[in-house]
Amino acid sequence: HFVTTFHGTYGHEGKLKRRYNAIMLKGERIIANSDFIAGHIEAVYGQPASPVITIPRGVDMARFDPARVGPDRLTALARRWRLPDDLPLVLLPGRLTRWKGQTVLIEALARLGRRDLLALLVGDDQGRKPYRDELIALIDRLGLGGTVRLTDHCTDMPAAYMLADVVVSASTLPEAFGRVAAEAQAMGRPVIATAHGGAEETVLAGETGWLVPPGDAAALAAALEQALALASDGPGRLAVAAAARAHVFERGFTLSDMCARTLEVYAELLESR
Repeated sequence: HFVTTFHGTYGHEGKLKRRYNAIMLKGERIIANSDFIAGHIEAVYGQPASPVITIPRGVDMARFDPARVGPDRLTALARRWRLPDDLPLVLLPGRLTRWKGQTVLIEALARLGRRDLLALLVGDDQGRKPYRDELIALIDRLGLGGTVRLTDHCTDMPAAYMLADVVVSASTLPEAFGRVAAEAQAMGRPVIATAHGGAEETVLAGETGWLVPPGDAAALAAALEQALALASDGPGRLAVAAAARAHVFERGFTLSDMCARTLEVYAELLESR
């Protein structure tokens, strides 16, 4: 038996590349990690002969659980990042690559015109030093040296999300699923994401976060203003936190659901023999 899983859009420019990727259509069952990817398969390759089954990526809800992140972990990470005690934190996790939208967030913060916050871009440049240098230059040019910081890969993302007042996913290309948005909501954090790709499935606009047009710094700035206002609204913040974590469970964005549904696919094929 042969099962394939689409975890992304993959490069599909040109007939040769699409033909190369077409091996993914040969599975007896084809798993897509979001409805967006399921639609992408049909749009790019045509209607597959085998069933396409959407099984979203799963968040480990035992690891990404606010109740399991103690004060010691929060304090240790806050000290390592040298976070001030009195400023709200905007967090954009993601490797430093252009399509992750770090420049869009920086420009949105410049439009916002506030200096009573800290924005942290968390992610390794993976050798893209010119892009890192470009981000630093943009921060300096816009006068955001005291507002935006870059830091490398974080090994304790549950604690990172807990420290954040709002988590941003500003990807200018569609995410296949959008792990950052799902993890942040599992930790009860409001999310601002771009309105394309998997984010349109993982974020409930107006309930667990905001969806903004990709590459639109003005719209992102407006959403940030609303998110930061929520940060100072105790009851409102608690309500969003509860809705966000519940959404992850209800939509099956959990590791246990992902594993169970994947095993069901395998079991069905084995029984068919």
